[in-house]
Amino acid sequence: MFEYEMHQLRAADLTREADRRRLLREARAAKTAARADRRSARHDTEGQVSPAPWRNRFTRAA
Repeated sequence: MFEYEMHQLRAADLTREADRRRLLREARAAKTAARADRRSARHDTEGQVSPAPWRNRFTRAA
């Protein structure tokens, strides 16, 4: 009976370890995907248009 209980404890430990590793792998994949999205958005040709820096420097012509 003692060996069976030790087996159950070991199986539970292995399950917890597998869950932890799976979560770490998913978190790394999400981080990598987010980094790739930011990188591709930076080089996107359809990005947000910023106002011209010279627009507010001059007064309007009459």
